[in-house]
Amino acid sequence: MNKKQLFEQIKLKKSFLCVGLDPVLENVPKHLLSHEDPIFEFNRQIIEATKDICVAYKPNTAFYESRGLKGWESLLKTWKYIPKDIFTIADAKRGDIGNTSAMYANAFFNEEQSGMSFDSITVAPYMGKDSVSPFLNFADKWVILLALTSNAGHNDFQLQDVNGGKLYEEVIRTSSTWAGSEQMMYVVGATKPEEFANIRKLAPDHFLLVPGVGAQGGSLSAVCEYGLNDTCGLLINAARSIIYAGDGEDFAEKAREEALKLQVEMQEILEKANLI
Repeated sequence: MNKKQLFEQIKLKKSFLCVGLDPVLENVPKHLLSHEDPIFEFNRQIIEATKDICVAYKPNTAFYESRGLKGWESLLKTWKYIPKDIFTIADAKRGDIGNTSAMYANAFFNEEQSGMSFDSITVAPYMGKDSVSPFLNFADKWVILLALTSNAGHNDFQLQDVNGGKLYEEVIRTSSTWAGSEQMMYVVGATKPEEFANIRKLAPDHFLLVPGVGAQGGSLSAVCEYGLNDTCGLLINAARSIIYAGDGEDFAEKAREEALKLQVEMQEILEKANLI
């Protein structure tokens, strides 16, 4: 999915919601445990309940890798089940020397080799260009680079002074020479909304994947005030607040209700910005 197609989906659904598919078996509703693959069945019902009001799904691969072969099978089935007009993000946070990154890229992008072909993958930039380039070698795929995250420890490195600025600024400035806004996105946490104005100076045209709205307390309106651009430019991720909105047989309906609250707010924001 290219940038134009992604924006078309945003306008069509009046939404820039990304649903994080991060299921923990212990939190899956008990009535699903009789299924052969409870994790996949949980994801399947969440997808069915939200596919018309979200534009992206983001499985965090750790929640699948931790379950060994069964987990990988759940991830593969989940990827296959997601409608092809919805943007898919492998939240894998990979990043290693070139030949290793090439293998990671094949794992998530090369369907012939691995059975999966996500639209994008999250990548850690610490090891530099040669750790990111193998993912960019897939012309129709996206790299979503970690820039300013929403976890407490982001202060340890990301806000440190480097060359008269902050380290995360240097990450954006340097990496923007590796690929343009048609192939590179950035992860920017919703818990630092005041930084979005600065980020837009560095990456005015890029899409930003924004975790931290919902369970982590980030404000959608504050993020949009500073982060919205003329193609929306935002994918707002919510996981726990949606997928765990209910724990009974109606869990999927409850998930839809929470997703719909965000979609309604997003529609108002898009209309106010004259984007739809």
